[in-house]
Amino acid sequence: MSERVGWMMRRPRRVAWIYRSPDTSTFRYRVSNIVDALNADPDCDIGAGWFSELELDSMHHLIERLDAVVIVRYPCSGPLLRLMDRARHCRVPLIFDSDDLVFDPEFAPLVMDAIGVDGEDFRNWSLWLAYMGQLQQTVSRCDAGLTTGLPLQERMAPYFDEGRVALIPNFLNRDQERYSRELLDAKRDNGWKSDGAVTVGYFSGTPTHARDFAVVSPALHRLLVDDPEVRLRVVGRLDVLGELADLPSERVDVMPFMDYVALQRAIAGVEVNLAPLQHHAFTACKSELKYFESAAVGSWTIASSTPAFTGAITDGRTGRIVRAHEWDDALRESVDLARDTAGYQQRAEESADEVYQRYGWDRQVQTIVEALTTTGLAEVGKGRR
Repeated sequence: MSERVGWMMRRPRRVAWIYRSPDTSTFRYRVSNIVDALNADPDCDIGAGWFSELELDSMHHLIERLDAVVIVRYPCSGPLLRLMDRARHCRVPLIFDSDDLVFDPEFAPLVMDAIGVDGEDFRNWSLWLAYMGQLQQTVSRCDAGLTTGLPLQERMAPYFDEGRVALIPNFLNRDQERYSRELLDAKRDNGWKSDGAVTVGYFSGTPTHARDFAVVSPALHRLLVDDPEVRLRVVGRLDVLGELADLPSERVDVMPFMDYVALQRAIAGVEVNLAPLQHHAFTACKSELKYFESAAVGSWTIASSTPAFTGAITDGRTGRIVRAHEWDDALRESVDLARDTAGYQQRAEESADEVYQRYGWDRQVQTIVEALTTTGLAEVGKGRR
């Protein structure tokens, strides 16, 4: 903790990010990546640090020296309330950040259904209503909000004064980008050649994505039956393969959950990356990270037509955007593209260039600073609140 405090305190303005416990999902994109990007920029006047649940009480002496506290998807609790009360006493702005539509209990039934939670089990209702209710208590006690895209911004806006919800998109971190560039360069050195087969990949991470995968699985099964030179790779836990489980094991490769750097190698090993989503309010708020993780290593993505994907992908040029009834055609078109080495290379290079320009780790500081300023961070020289 002392090292993180040191990084934060060495600059004129200081912002602390609060998250319950470091993990491989929200923490990475909404906390660690942002903190690292700010601290790595020598021209940035903001020092950033992150703190976990076990450090909240020991932070109290720091609060009066901060310019803002960002609370990331943190359910309301006694230690958190004490820290928030201390911040209010010191007139330090409190900013709520969420990357999912999980801060309004009204959407609990939708969220539970979307991720395949058993709605007949009373314990699941207790768990999810409590969790989302606690998040609502947190957001309702903050002064402003941060999030990933326009749909979530609209959902968060009613909790704050007009204009007090700003956007910081998800983006690559340094290690992820460096390794992705190495994988992309390896493809270039190899002339974008493959072993003749086309591998289609789905990178789920958790079994909660089973219903998203079900959006594409019937069309994917038809493709695999019709074309013996197509293989499937699934990375992460996916408990429901459906008809695909009946295919020969050499056609379906299921790999275990892996860290985010190793994941980039797995994604680089497929020609076609799948990003299917159900169509409702919860999935409409999802970010485009499955696209830019894939494009960064030169793999082609087919994605559902959600706001984030349609805003990130130029259909047919940097990826493929599909509606529910278009998966068969999109899969076959993408497999044909993968067999056209020159055409595939051209599109992969173009999408990779755009992704590194837009989601590169060292291209985010201005956006982050502007977002923090919008949500209440004072300019240098105006003093702490």
